[in-house]
This record gives sequence, structure tokens and C-alpha cells, in this order.
Amino acid sequence: MVQRQLPNPAELLELMKFKKPDLNGKRRRLQAALTIDDLRTIAKRRTPKAAFDYTDGAAEGELSLTRARQAFQDVEFHPGILRPAPDVDTSVEILGGPSALPFGIAPTGFTRLMQTEGEVAGAGAAAAAGIPFTLSTLGTTSIEGVKSANPHGRNWFQLYVMRDREISYELTRRAAAAGFDTLHFTVDTPVAGARLRDKRNGFSIPPQLTLGTIVNAIPRPWWWYDFLTTPKLEFASLSTTGGTVGELLDAAMDPTISYDDLAVIRDLWPGKIVIKGVQSVDDAVRLKDAGVDGVVLSNHGGRQLDRAPIPFHLLPSVREAVGDDFTVMIDTGIMNGADIVASVALGADFTLIGRAYLYGLMAGGRAGVDRTIEILRGEIERTMRLLGVSALAELEPGHVTQLTRLVPVARTATEAAAR
Repeated sequence: MVQRQLPNPAELLELMKFKKPDLNGKRRRLQAALTIDDLRTIAKRRTPKAAFDYTDGAAEGELSLTRARQAFQDVEFHPGILRPAPDVDTSVEILGGPSALPFGIAPTGFTRLMQTEGEVAGAGAAAAAGIPFTLSTLGTTSIEGVKSANPHGRNWFQLYVMRDREISYELTRRAAAAGFDTLHFTVDTPVAGARLRDKRNGFSIPPQLTLGTIVNAIPRPWWWYDFLTTPKLEFASLSTTGGTVGELLDAAMDPTISYDDLAVIRDLWPGKIVIKGVQSVDDAVRLKDAGVDGVVLSNHGGRQLDRAPIPFHLLPSVREAVGDDFTVMIDTGIMNGADIVASVALGADFTLIGRAYLYGLMAGGRAGVDRTIEILRGEIERTMRLLGVSALAELEPGHVTQLTRLVPVARTATEAAAR
């Protein structure tokens, strides 16, 4: 028989530890977010639908984005046992400089529309974490404003080739003068992708008020208060606005972009240059031969060509083709530190986060971006320890198997010859 007794109040007090309530609502909700998807849930609750969908959405049927995220989920890790890794080193050397983590913040356009702190929050959080921050040509903070927010850290600039070439040239000169050390020459946006969520929401720059947007804004007064009581949006490149994002992109971008444009920008830019938007092995090899410093395997977060190649699937083939002495980076679909570890294991020198950063921004401004980085850092470190590796350099393809869902149909001999 079990012997029973009356509870001892003193022993009960030892077992019952009451947590001190946190009266800071922002800190409380951010600490409750344990994953990037948790931050996304908070962001969706706090942000008007049009602005949230601009961030969250992709082109047409959103198949490229869905497949990219699924590719990371379809990973099997192979840990080594009895290999203690009590301390892990997550630092890397990338493009001639250090990064405390194997990821940086990707370029995102119209960022202050998601949350008013925008690129200043991203650059400040990157500085605090010791990682690079990338400003978009379509950013809503000036080159000089980002430099002020991250005066001693690594700033990168993403460049579109505009119809008015002099705009692109002047932005290149300004970024160089401000001490930005790497240029992301972006090649996957000759025209805007069909971002159907934006069209359905009537999303425009600047936001247009309709009955629907007003109704949607009622439970989110803080967003409108921030938007209406902070300085007017400042674009890095657009002198005029008024229209949907697709209309603005089509008016600004030039579908005739070519290797000749790359040569001009290469002559203007004194630092490292990488080509962003590479989606084939052949193009990666050709660009290496052209003398650039690296490539970013990317389908623009699924926001341009739907059904585009999956960067994570492309990664091993590109690494094999270009060798170990050429910088290969990757973005699109990264939502977990394990995605970053898997990318490094399969040959990526570095990764970039876009939506993951913006979910944190929308969830809590600068503190939300800090939380994004904190979550990813913890997932990277834990995954490395569980794999039995102490440094990123120890990761290798044998640590990862890419499980297959989408298997290419075998080509006929005629089709293969035509390629």
C-alpha cells in the first residue's frame, strides 16, 4: 500500500515557483516566440493584410516558395556519435571579412511599409550580432541612413539595373563612398513577377485607403499610428511613386540587362561583387569565368518566376562545378537554423534570410529582428552539437541527405542534345 500523508506547506513552496510577470508586452510576446514561424504568426496578427501579404506572398501559385521550403524540410541529418561538441564556433570568413554567424540579412524592398523602423532596425540588429546587412535598391532608408545605423559593421548593397542607367551608376558610387564592401548585382528581375496577393489586395506605394483597408486597420491601430507619425518613406532609387509594386518595378527595371551592364558596374565598383539570382550550373560557371567574386543561388524568394529551380537542390551541383575556391551563397525558403546548417554542409559558404528577418521586424521592430537572429543562432548551435561538429568547417555533404519528392522526368536523347 502507498503510504499517504498531509502535504507539508514548506515542501509545497519549494515545488511551486511562481514566475514573475513581465509587464512589457513586446518583450513578453517576443520571448514566447520559439521559432521563426511563431514570429510569422505574431507578424500576421499585428500587420495590415496588404503589407503582410506583400512580405509573405510570392509569384502566381507560389509554387517556387513552397517547394523551396519543402526542400529544407526534406532533409535527413546524419549525426556522428561520441563526438563531443560542448562549444561550437559559428563564425565564418565571407567575401574578405568576418561574420559571427553563417547568415546575413538579405535585401528587401519597401521595408518600412512592413514596420516603420525598417532597415534601421535590420542594420542595427545585424551590427549587434556581427553579421552583414544588405540594403536593397528599393529600400526605404537611404544608403547613408543605413551607414549611420551600422557605422562599424559590414554593409552590403543590392543593385538593380534601371532603365535610367545613371540611377544605378550613382547608387553604386554612393554605396562605395559610404564604405559598403560588397555589391549584390541582381539579375533575376528584368520584369516584375505576377504577385497575385498584391493585386488582389490592391497593394500600392504609397498605400491607398479603401473600405477594405480601413476595416482591416481597425484592430491594428498601432501600425497606422507608426506609419502616419513617422517620417515619409524615403526610397533609395525611386524619385516618383504611385502604383502597384509590379507597375513600379516594370517602370524602373530594364529587360535588356546583359553582361555588358555587369562589365560597366564591375569597373565602377571597388569592392567585392556577387551575382544574385543565379539559377543554373552553367550560369554559375560562366560567371566564375567572368571574374566575379561569387554567386547567390536564389529564385528571389519565389517572387519572380514561379516553378523556378529550387536553390537548395541546385547547391551541390553548383559547388561541384565551380570548385572550392569560389564563393557560393544561397537564399530562398530559410526558416530554421537547421536549414542554414544543411546548406553549409552541402557547400554553401553563406546564407541570406529575407522573410525570416521581416517576420521579426513586423512582430516587434528592432527587438523582433534581434529575436529572429537569437532564434536562428540557437537552432544553428543546437544542430551542430547534435551532429557532433564544433565548427562550420567540419560540416560536409555526408551529414545531409536530400530526400526526393520532385524527380525530373528522364529526357529523350533528342531533348538532351538540344540542351
